[in-house]
Amino acid sequence: MNTSLFESAQNIRDFDDILHEVQGYISDKYALLITDDADRQKDQIKAYITKYLMDYSLAVEDMSHDDLVVALYCEMAEYSFLTKYLFRNDIEEINVNSWNDIKVTYSTGEVIPINEHFNSPSHAVDVMRRLLHKSGMILDSSQPIVVGHLSEKIRITVLGQGVIDNNVGVAVSIRIVNPRKLEKEDFIKHETANEEMLDFLSLTHRYGESMCLTGATSSGKTTLMSWILSTLPDNKRIYTIENGTREFNLVKRNEKNEVINNVIHTITRHSDDPRQNITMAKLLETGLTVNPDYICVAEMKSEEAFFAQEAARTGHGVTTTIHASSCISTYYRMVTLCKQRYDMAERTLYNLVTEAFPIVAFCKRLEDNSRHIMEITECCIDEDGNREIKTLYKFNITDSKTIDGKQKIIGHYEKASDISENMQKRLLENGMPKHFLFRFLSPVRIDDREVK
Repeated sequence: MNTSLFESAQNIRDFDDILHEVQGYISDKYALLITDDADRQKDQIKAYITKYLMDYSLAVEDMSHDDLVVALYCEMAEYSFLTKYLFRNDIEEINVNSWNDIKVTYSTGEVIPINEHFNSPSHAVDVMRRLLHKSGMILDSSQPIVVGHLSEKIRITVLGQGVIDNNVGVAVSIRIVNPRKLEKEDFIKHETANEEMLDFLSLTHRYGESMCLTGATSSGKTTLMSWILSTLPDNKRIYTIENGTREFNLVKRNEKNEVINNVIHTITRHSDDPRQNITMAKLLETGLTVNPDYICVAEMKSEEAFFAQEAARTGHGVTTTIHASSCISTYYRMVTLCKQRYDMAERTLYNLVTEAFPIVAFCKRLEDNSRHIMEITECCIDEDGNREIKTLYKFNITDSKTIDGKQKIIGHYEKASDISENMQKRLLENGMPKHFLFRFLSPVRIDDREVK
């Protein structure tokens, strides 16, 4: 193709006008485009677009021929300008506040407005309907709030007319599961935690301690939990439970594409018929019958909290996340959720959840968009049943500075105390080598007499 010939064309038009013409042209050719090969169909559509542009010398000011072909294809067959953001590996969220106000959250935590926007409120609605169509969901006046997915890694929540102003078009949150698997070195590099804290979470879970990662939305809970689960031995069976769409991908394969670990991924299924509804609680009940070594409840939001603590108290290693504002408030949040299943005394439920989840890690995204594990606690239970929430590790903030025009939170990680003798004993009973355990004890405690 001679791009220079195209670029010399004089027929400069508005993008919308060209789009309308090309759509009509492609619709006439649609029967010729039907193929089981998606890549071939994409190439054919682009070839027809290119031919039409060349035949009529069509161009858009300040847009190259190749860019125009891609933009027209994305507008007609994909998701407008959003397409190039949806499938990147460095983006976590796309938030549409209005048809002309879109912001992207990158994996670094930065939130940056993008230059592109929809042509109008109705254009924004059309594109969102196209996105939701993939999961069979419909956005209309009778259903102005819709939750759907584009793939198992992209979850979409759309608010339409009726719950937002008409001139906004739509308000949307698109959550993208970062396809890049973060390693321990990545967390250390981004100062999410120090090495000892990460080893503590990984190894204590490996040797039987259940834990809850807590914090607000986008604080890094799920990413951290995914890494912790990825460090479990390949011969241990992992059973994961997620709500509606699957974010985890813990299956490992060797160079021959053979599965080398032992994982069952499950998701809930909503149905208008209560008998066909498969909830997280139902999946948890089922999970106990498939002989898992570890159970992951992606997020506790309702009565599944009661079944999760039951699983943790019956010998399974359970990891989960929850929305709470601190380690201590996590337990009270669990109590509130458990009461949705059984209206038991709050003190009784508090005793159950603190026994079930002795370790809690509080994650937070700070003002400079950095993510940190702010605190790791242990719930220590003495022989009389008394509880003490003890801080093991914490992030101490010492200052906030402006560096190169950007705010930077200054702080450091600190080890506050050792794990209890009861937890030391449990870890040794569950097979943790002493040299691993000693890594989490202060030098004065590293003595065989102290590890009973």
